[in-house]
This record gives sequence, structure tokens and C-alpha cells, in this order.
Amino acid sequence: MVKSDDTGKFILRVSLGVLILLHGIAKLQGGVGFISGMLAQHGLPGALAYLVYIGEVVAPVLLIVGLYTRPAAWIVAINMVVAIALVHTKELGALGKQGGWALELQGMFLAAALGLAFMGGGRFALSSKYN
Repeated sequence: MVKSDDTGKFILRVSLGVLILLHGIAKLQGGVGFISGMLAQHGLPGALAYLVYIGEVVAPVLLIVGLYTRPAAWIVAINMVVAIALVHTKELGALGKQGGWALELQGMFLAAALGLAFMGGGRFALSSKYN
């Protein structure tokens, strides 16, 4: 069996990009009012909610094509930290119905983004300068 770190990076990059992009598409269709309200509850300007489009649309597209992979991955990681802080703080220590961590999806998104931020996108990415 042939070892290919670049193939693994490609799979991780594209899968994370597509899965986060689907959340972004939902926000493009439904707006960011929900996020704006949560920001306001935390004493932050609601207009910051529009940054979610960078974290859930622009950065995932960059990950999918492999352009500016490291910066895009950092943006997704920061987006996930903010999402966990705003929406899921009460669930940090909770278990789900099947016994896993209640935030395993968010945790996996964060871990994948951090992995790509440190590893880069590999040779199957469009850009090699930031990969």
C-alpha cells in the first residue's frame, strides 16, 4: 500500500471545506439574524455576525480548492471557537444520547481545521505558497 500524506491532506481539506460550506449556504439562504442576536446578548456588535460568511463561505471554498489553505484553516478554527463560545458553552462537558461528547461535530471541525492550519493543503492544492 502506498503512503500518501498529500492524499490524506486533500481528503481532509475537501471534506472539512464542504461540510463547513453547507453551514454557510444555509446562512446565505436564511441570514445571520440568529448569530447577530447571540452576539448582542454577549455585549458584542450584531454586525460582527456578517463575519460568519468569511468563516463559513469564503474560507471553506479556499480549503476546497487549496488556495491559502493555512490562513483559511485558521479562519475556520477561529469560527469554530466563536461558535462553541456563543452557542455551545453549556454543552462543553456534556455527553450525547449515544455516549459521545455532545460537541463531537464541532470538536472534529475544530481539530480538522487546526490540523490543516499546521500541515497545509499538500501538493494537490492549487497554491503551494501558503500550503
